Amino acid sequence: MTAVLFDFSGTLFRVESTGSWLRGALAGADVRLTEAELTAAAPALEAAGALPGGGDPARVPEELADAWLVRDRSAELHRAACTGLARQVPLPDPALHDALYDRHMTPEAWAPYPDAVEVLRALRERGIPVGVVSNIGWDLRPVFRAHGLDPYVDTYVLSFEHGIQKPDPRLFATACEALGAEPGKTLMVGDDRRADGGAAALGCTVHFVDHLPAADRPDGLRPVLDLVS
Repeated sequence: MTAVLFDFSGTLFRVESTGSWLRGALAGADVRLTEAELTAAAPALEAAGALPGGGDPARVPEELADAWLVRDRSAELHRAACTGLARQVPLPDPALHDALYDRHMTPEAWAPYPDAVEVLRALRERGIPVGVVSNIGWDLRPVFRAHGLDPYVDTYVLSFEHGIQKPDPRLFATACEALGAEPGKTLMVGDDRRADGGAAALGCTVHFVDHLPAADRPDGLRPVLDLVS
């Protein structure tokens, strides 16, 4: 392999827990919830799949179904779909739903998997270029910069900047072109078999990791180094 592409959420980074997300949004808002309200709201938001990058919703309301399928094609669609899910859970102040969305875009809401820096650094030392290909509705570059991973990434290909989303092979093709890499010699690493598996249609080799909490997946990225050796 002469290049490696990585997904973002669930692959290189993991978003915070729903409870931490809610508390983080409240910290920057002029709204206070009692402990009982917090205890009730966090699992309700989790069940609704309201946390972007968290678990998938068990059910998408009919009025959001169309937007949900294409949410990663633009910043506007992403915000509308994600806050729409969050609004299924009543909160004391409606402004909290937007505050929650804003919170999930901050570096504080994300943590790299324990072996992410190690693996990215090793790829850089071997001279293997790296791209990040993500279905997302906002600019994740500040998250990489804040956590010290940006120096190891050569290109970012984000769905909302191109108006297309994985599994469309064109997104992976854009990344390969930016890296000057042949798809047949490129490895795509991701956690979503449908979305990230779309790279196979381009001729890339695909390797999947488990979308787990960071503490439960301390070394899930290390096999990548064997695949490119």
